[in-house]
Amino acid sequence: MRTLSVRDERWPTAGEFRIARGAKYEAHVIVVEIAEGAHRGRGESTPYLRNGETIEGALAQVAAMAEAIEAGASRNVLQTLIEPGAARNALDCALWDLEAKRSGTPAWRTAGLERIHPLKTCFTIGMASAEDMAAAAKAAASRPMLKLKIGGGNDLDRVAAVRAAAPKTRLIVDANEGLSMELLRRLTPELAKLGVALIEQPLPASEDVQFEGYESPVPLCADESLHTRAELDDCARRYACVNIKLDKAGGLTEALAVKAAARERGLMVMAGCMVATSLAMAPAMILAQGAEFVDLDGPLLLLRDREPGLAITGSILEPPKPELWG
Repeated sequence: MRTLSVRDERWPTAGEFRIARGAKYEAHVIVVEIAEGAHRGRGESTPYLRNGETIEGALAQVAAMAEAIEAGASRNVLQTLIEPGAARNALDCALWDLEAKRSGTPAWRTAGLERIHPLKTCFTIGMASAEDMAAAAKAAASRPMLKLKIGGGNDLDRVAAVRAAAPKTRLIVDANEGLSMELLRRLTPELAKLGVALIEQPLPASEDVQFEGYESPVPLCADESLHTRAELDDCARRYACVNIKLDKAGGLTEALAVKAAARERGLMVMAGCMVATSLAMAPAMILAQGAEFVDLDGPLLLLRDREPGLAITGSILEPPKPELWG
């Protein structure tokens, strides 16, 4: 017999974390637990206001699924019962975890992988003054890849300062819908000169049709423009890469399908995350296998992570132990 429970948790960030849309000081997440006999499956997600989600709304969505889940609904059935988003993600990942615990088969093997490899994640530097971002970059200069939040004016100065402070590090910039097309056209040649490898979501998702026919000097990556497979055809005409997140896709089940469909369309893949604990990163590590860009640094941005968490050395994420997930 199954039982479902859900709660919200608050995890303070290591400091102010600012993007073009505003600042945050904590990760406010929901955690779903599905118990069946001696086994327990868990999933964590982050409701995102930009997507019309709230903690209260996500908790209510999960509670509304209790009867179906406790009656034995599978992951595949879940896709038909609740819309994509944070609530479905937490439920879906909890079902993956429960299946692994009951069967003794690791989730990565159920997902079709022969093995799961450690990953190098990028490390995000929040938007601040050029001087402060340079100082943060200097402290993180040994990391293989940095993601810089931009979109607040003086962006070229910020990126140039970071490049000077971390001359050998691979750079990504993420505007979180904070630029205009005119500004992007001016920025991209200069960002190319600074060795920026990718520009993530420069325009609002509602305006990215402007990318059709635009040959950017730096590859563009969809984030807010992509949630599920439904947006992939549009993204393939406008972007070179897509950022797939479990919270947007509504769980690992749909995220893996998005990845496969993106590959069919010749798109590069970034496996992304919200600011969250290792419980949210663990299933995303399955998605991230073979991705060109890995952005699973959520726990690195927190004051503390949950225990047990992922083993992280510098920017290297080790595969999750069963005690954590999967």
